[in-house]
Amino acid sequence: MPIPNPNGGALTEEHVQIRESVRDFADREVVPIANELDNKAAEIPDHVVRKMAELGYFGLIFSPDYGGSGLDTLSMAIVAEELSRAWLSVGSVMTRMIITASLVQANGTEEQKKKFLPGLCTGEILAAAAFTEPDAGSDAAGIKCRAVRKGDQYVINGEKTWCTWANKAHLLCTTVVTNPEAVKKHNRLSILLIPKEPGDGFHPPQLAGSPIPTIGYKGMNSYSLQFDGYEAPAENLLGGVEGKGFYQLMSTYEIARIQTAARAVGVAQAAFEAALRYSQERTQFGKPISDFQVIGHKLAHMATQVEAGRQLTYHAARMKDTGKRCDLEAGMAKAFCAEMAEHVTSEAMQVFGGYGYSREFPAQRFWRDARVFRIFEGTSEIQYEVIAKRLLEG
Repeated sequence: MPIPNPNGGALTEEHVQIRESVRDFADREVVPIANELDNKAAEIPDHVVRKMAELGYFGLIFSPDYGGSGLDTLSMAIVAEELSRAWLSVGSVMTRMIITASLVQANGTEEQKKKFLPGLCTGEILAAAAFTEPDAGSDAAGIKCRAVRKGDQYVINGEKTWCTWANKAHLLCTTVVTNPEAVKKHNRLSILLIPKEPGDGFHPPQLAGSPIPTIGYKGMNSYSLQFDGYEAPAENLLGGVEGKGFYQLMSTYEIARIQTAARAVGVAQAAFEAALRYSQERTQFGKPISDFQVIGHKLAHMATQVEAGRQLTYHAARMKDTGKRCDLEAGMAKAFCAEMAEHVTSEAMQVFGGYGYSREFPAQRFWRDARVFRIFEGTSEIQYEVIAKRLLEG
């Protein structure tokens, strides 16, 4: 079904065309295979990723000077929403390139921009973010993975975890400790762009990876990584100066949280649409269950919550496009949409009744996928810390 009042008159014709184009791709290429692949815990087919790259989804917001499309943040949010409506994992493929390319475009040397951005935009370079460690998640400054410079190489030792798509990546965007003696903990960190060959074998024993079993978010495996003397070129130190990594990382959070909020809206929209269709097909007591007020009210609440999340996300995206600080708006969008998606997908399962608990129907997939939104890209608790600090600044 069409999205209820999808733009309120605020989207341009170009934005509407982008939505229609992405939805057409997603409905043809992704929706028919998503549930089957999820049930098998199979990865996204390579041909789908290649098609996404050909359609320009990875380079949407990056400068045409480096192979990007130069579109606005709102366009990126629309694309992420529509892809995630089909399958969260597919909507999350572009996240890998957006995070790494945003860091390079904002903080890289000119040589690094020329070296990495064109490939990230076209999909010739696939990236994964290796920021989290077993003892450092929300505490980004608490990482321990160490990189020591030896000549024209950095030698890396330590662990990373929850590195999604690490096996497919040509490049690991990695936070490392380069200045362990720095007085300020934040000044210890740098970001290193670590090359690797794609594949499940990694590069043992210097680089080993093991998949982490998860309840949802199939299609993209998350990995624990162990670095044991793995080497990366010193010229891949982001910005060329040690000790800037924490601040570089913080600068990407607005765009990452907007994109994550958009993904949550897409999953919630899919759950709402499925519940709406099912309520009109399923009969009890001689009539469709949509005729019962309790079901009608559920659907009304779900639709309202999805649209509220969408508009919060679009507002944050527009703020980003003006160049204004928008960590408050991005944090609000991410926190609200994460909790909204969990609630809406749970309600969708309730509308499906017993079939909502069956893997034959997609309702349970939406619910399992939605639960991760309150955890990744900054937990809900961290979002509320950010929001509270901003509110109390004045």
